[in-house]
Amino acid sequence: MILAKPEQIESFTARGWWGTSTIDDLFCRWVAERGDAEAVVDPANREVVFGGAPRRLSWNALEAEVARMAGVLYGLGLRKDDAVLAQLPNCVEQYVTYLACARLGIIVSPVPAQYREHELQFVVNQAQAKAAICMARIGKFEHASMMLGLQKQCEGLRHVLCFGDNVPDGAIALDRAMAQTTETAAAQAYARSAGITANDVFSLTWTSGTESNPKGVPRSTNDWRIAGQSVVDAPQLKAGQRSLNPFPMVNHAGIASAFIAWLEAGLTIVQHHPFDLKVFLDQIRSEVIEYTVAPPAILNMLLQQPQLLEGIRFDKLRSIGSGAAPLSEWMISEFDQRYGVKVHNFFGSSEGMCMPGTDRDIPDPALRAAYFPRMGVAGFEWDAHCSNKIQTRLVDPQTEREITEPGVPGEMRIKGPTVISEYWRAPELTARSFDAQGYYKTGDTFEIAGDRNQFYKYAGRSKDLVIRGGMNISPDEIESLLQGHPKVREVSVIGWPDARMGELVCVCVAPKPGETVTLDELVAYLRDERRVASFKLPERILLLDELPRNPVGKVLKRNLREQVQGLADAAQ
Repeated sequence: MILAKPEQIESFTARGWWGTSTIDDLFCRWVAERGDAEAVVDPANREVVFGGAPRRLSWNALEAEVARMAGVLYGLGLRKDDAVLAQLPNCVEQYVTYLACARLGIIVSPVPAQYREHELQFVVNQAQAKAAICMARIGKFEHASMMLGLQKQCEGLRHVLCFGDNVPDGAIALDRAMAQTTETAAAQAYARSAGITANDVFSLTWTSGTESNPKGVPRSTNDWRIAGQSVVDAPQLKAGQRSLNPFPMVNHAGIASAFIAWLEAGLTIVQHHPFDLKVFLDQIRSEVIEYTVAPPAILNMLLQQPQLLEGIRFDKLRSIGSGAAPLSEWMISEFDQRYGVKVHNFFGSSEGMCMPGTDRDIPDPALRAAYFPRMGVAGFEWDAHCSNKIQTRLVDPQTEREITEPGVPGEMRIKGPTVISEYWRAPELTARSFDAQGYYKTGDTFEIAGDRNQFYKYAGRSKDLVIRGGMNISPDEIESLLQGHPKVREVSVIGWPDARMGELVCVCVAPKPGETVTLDELVAYLRDERRVASFKLPERILLLDELPRNPVGKVLKRNLREQVQGLADAAQ
């Protein structure tokens, strides 16, 4: 199934941005070149989390399992352009599943392990999935039993396939089926004859759905590759280097950094699931990790408790990727000065936003924390791999006026070979999401910044601004500043409803263990140490044990707003 327009394919291919290599082609290259080398490693705590001893597969061993898995799928009648739901934790079976689907041209639709019937029913029906692949259990939850119940509710979901032991009746035990398959050769023959191209849809991922139902985001091999190449390019990864993946391999961040980058560079990937700081740090030590990714909050906390980093070989771990939330200038500087580690700032989205901030383009940690290269704009040249492939502009979404002056917030618009062609089976949504010039409307607000107007500064989501007395305040700016407060573990900023001002700035704070923090302390820190304008100072505080997050780690501001609304109503 090809969704990209013919003129896009022709243009991007002629420029060398898109090619003809499929996911399977990329995989087979490394099987041929690095067959006996280690390809993928299970989480160290696999047995506790979802059963079975942790495994370490070479490229050759992985190929053997992919061939058998493809044989099982082919034997069940699954063919090119069929969709398969995959609800798997980070494990070697994810690689087996994704690669087997890619080989046959089956569209793999991964979802977070935390999803339950409500979310899954929507995804299965929207994707028109013909099969679901899961573990027998994750933790104490019986996933296979849930999938069998879902099968009764979803017309068209023909098969439930399950890795692990104690597979319930009605589900196909994949480990046994793979060992007994007689369809391996037939599947290989079909794959050669099916006409699978790099422009066929490989994956169907889903946006987080914090505001509405998830949106299906289809991506081909070519759609994915520039994102993966950007991950490789930022820390200059090489074949055989060891990367630790703590991000769920179900969305843009996880797939780009742990699957596509793995295929682009021939890495060894060590999987991690669920996020457990002790296990994560033990893996960095024992596996001698050379690159990993982590949310800003985790990196902030590690610097605040440096004893946790003892024993890590920082002569090996030279780069860390981060993003999904504003980075702290303090954090980037401290990692560089204390340990010689470069923290790269990635800003991306499922739909195709791809803006890496690397030390080569932005050497100054203070700038790299807040700014991104102004890519795709005439007059600026950047080292980043994707910089000459995308076009960007800022637009006032109310008037559609293009913003060219610094300091004025505008919606980021982007187009190029990283951007999806359309949402999955949602033509009206697709039409609303692109402007008259063909740029994708990201919904992210930026400002032009820098001494030469060479940077973009993130200002938050378009709908996530706190508007106090007519003044727009970026929550992300305040959050980034407060993350450096010595008593703060996690922080999120939202608007507190106010009849006079419209909104007041409210800080939702989870203090560090054993600490208490007051509103006055935070105000003093922002006003006296960080010199923040008075209208940005918080006027309300909500103390929490931890911030609510969705399955892929994003703070659920909707939940925080509901709590604050209740408190505001009670105070009236």
